[in-house]
Amino acid sequence: MKGCSRLYEVTNRRIQQQGVHMTPAMMKHDIVGLIAGGGRLPFMVAAGARKAGRRVVCVGLAGYVDAALASEVDVFYEVAVARPGSWIRRLRKHGAIEAIMVGTVTKSHLFTRRRILRYVPDWRAFRIYYWRLRGRPKQTDVLLTALADELATGGIRLENSTMYCEQYMADSGVMTKHQPAAQVLRDIEFGWPLARQLGDMDIGQAIAVREREVIAVEAIEGTAEMIKRAGQFCRAGGWTLIKTAKPGQDPRFDVPCVGPETIRDLAANGAACLAVEAGKTIVIDKPQTIALADQFGICVLGR
Repeated sequence: MKGCSRLYEVTNRRIQQQGVHMTPAMMKHDIVGLIAGGGRLPFMVAAGARKAGRRVVCVGLAGYVDAALASEVDVFYEVAVARPGSWIRRLRKHGAIEAIMVGTVTKSHLFTRRRILRYVPDWRAFRIYYWRLRGRPKQTDVLLTALADELATGGIRLENSTMYCEQYMADSGVMTKHQPAAQVLRDIEFGWPLARQLGDMDIGQAIAVREREVIAVEAIEGTAEMIKRAGQFCRAGGWTLIKTAKPGQDPRFDVPCVGPETIRDLAANGAACLAVEAGKTIVIDKPQTIALADQFGICVLGR
């Protein structure tokens, strides 16, 4: 507890030094920041935080965040993806010293030829890319850890991204009425350790398997595009998507998620089963996701 108090003390001092007056309400940490990308997850986090009695100050990433999120939070700003300094300023302005970062951002956009012109990075983004990441691989965990470290220097501490989503975590066992066939279970047994190795190398979180043969592997393109590729390679269908957390997964970011869109993509591309890591995968709009899987005859199970 002493170490935790010291961390709050240092963070609060940093914020005060940079011109923000900390009121008693702020000191109770009843305000939480939300750094929001695309998709439904930011809505779920906002709802959970407000239900817990916290005011939500949201910085939504332009080009990704759903504008409808503005009506689900207490304060909303749209900010540029590559300008983390502006995120910090807006969160600090309203007294936030803790933030949750969730939602989709297309990482492949960071590797386009005109990325600097497209995103116009601020000095903090340059510090991340050319100082914190200098000579290091640009894998997801490395990149996000560098971002978290930079936010911390501005007095914003990233928190566990699942803290307001516990009821949406995947259950252990079969979650659908549709049961897995014997071949599907063999495919999961075969593919599970491979998916874990993929995560351990920080390449991706998912693989597609049929008859103990790897059909597709997730990399920078993301799960949705990988599912389409698996469907192209396995037109006969009947394959299984295995999605796991990385060994030593940092709960602050990139926690595996599946949802209704995942099920629709799987159905459109001939998948038979979705296997996820129980207790470590967020099932977005869980009742709807499971009902949709039953509708399409897709088995969903947590292991």
